[in-house]
Amino acid sequence: MKAMILAAGRGERMRPLTDRTPKPLLHVGGQPLIVWHLERLAKAGFREVVVNHAHLGEQIEVALGDGRQWGLQIQYSPEKNALETAGGIANALPLLGQAPFLVVNGDIYTDIDFSKLTLPSWALAHLVMVDNPPQHPLGDFSLNDGKLATDGNAKLTFSGVGVYHPALFCHVKQGQAAKLAPLLISAMREGRVTGARHDGEWHDIGTPERLAALNRQFAGHSRMIQSIE
Repeated sequence: MKAMILAAGRGERMRPLTDRTPKPLLHVGGQPLIVWHLERLAKAGFREVVVNHAHLGEQIEVALGDGRQWGLQIQYSPEKNALETAGGIANALPLLGQAPFLVVNGDIYTDIDFSKLTLPSWALAHLVMVDNPPQHPLGDFSLNDGKLATDGNAKLTFSGVGVYHPALFCHVKQGQAAKLAPLLISAMREGRVTGARHDGEWHDIGTPERLAALNRQFAGHSRMIQSIE
């Protein structure tokens, strides 16, 4: 299975940090956020990764190169203007191929085990869900018996990690901006979206404050290890 990291967002809420640095290259725990994804993808057995980019995208290519330092082969899907999530994925389909593929948002930090994610043959998407964070208390979708739906009260939040079949994007023209949610909702109505709940580490790095909080968490963990040693 191939993987794609979404790295084309402008990061408006992260300004002024993202005025000169693309959000995926902001540092978390001493290294760029996107590098955590690359390391975990390599550990999970992935070898081919596609990275889309728009805002300051040349910095991403310079920083990551061809991926060989992580044992990966990285290809890039540049966008003149960011195409939204579904548009960016559809634009990269020539690189992703005809088989299901994993997609990871470039602006999250998580310990999700990518090696355990699969897509049933009849499904169009499989999403990893997490408990609702303070900034998104109402959640996105409800999870019942392994399937996701838009109704129900006990909704969870989409983590930004999912496995998709290329057919989910068949009506999105290459180079056309398109949001992911309408495609997922349509597939849910057909009963073709599965889900699983992740109870481990997950952070949405959407603001400078959240980035600073996560780095403080890393610093505290490091100090704790040093005191033990």
